[in-house]
Amino acid sequence: MAGKLWELFWTFARIGAVTFGGGYAMLPILQREIVEKKQWATEEEMADYYAIGQCTPGIIAVNVATFVGRKEAGIIGGIVATLGQVFPCLIIICVIAGVLTNFADLKIVQDAFMGIRACVCVLIFNAVVKLFKTDVVDLPTLLIFSVVLAASAFTNLSPVLFVVLAGVLGVVIRTLGLDGNSRKEAVK
Repeated sequence: MAGKLWELFWTFARIGAVTFGGGYAMLPILQREIVEKKQWATEEEMADYYAIGQCTPGIIAVNVATFVGRKEAGIIGGIVATLGQVFPCLIIICVIAGVLTNFADLKIVQDAFMGIRACVCVLIFNAVVKLFKTDVVDLPTLLIFSVVLAASAFTNLSPVLFVVLAGVLGVVIRTLGLDGNSRKEAVK
């Protein structure tokens, strides 16, 4: 058990130490480490973790670490994975906060942050593309995606509302058999 806890802590500490730009920028790294390398979750589970992580308080990557850790090693695993995720960030933030006020006005520091922000946009875009390919798989999911995309672009509604409404729509679509899968499952 101690070996599994150390592996959880170390995996999430590495993710936390090399990821910049917030929770969404961590999604591609979480995907690669948790789904592809460690196989601690499936693509579908990660999509669920992202959705639930968006609805719960805190940073999405920290929430995902908690979910994965809990799945792999119970409550203590969730705590250890969460601590692993936040530990390097806490250290890095403390160091940066200590020196940033002295160097924030330097042009080279401002230019570096401009480049980092552009990079983070690409990382987030890549996560969206990967999620789109695995989760928008039929007409109903495409419609839900399109409605949420348009509503989020043109309104200031809470992301929690989008997730809850999309969940309700998913249940309604499956219950009414509008996706075609419900009929297939009923036949089995």
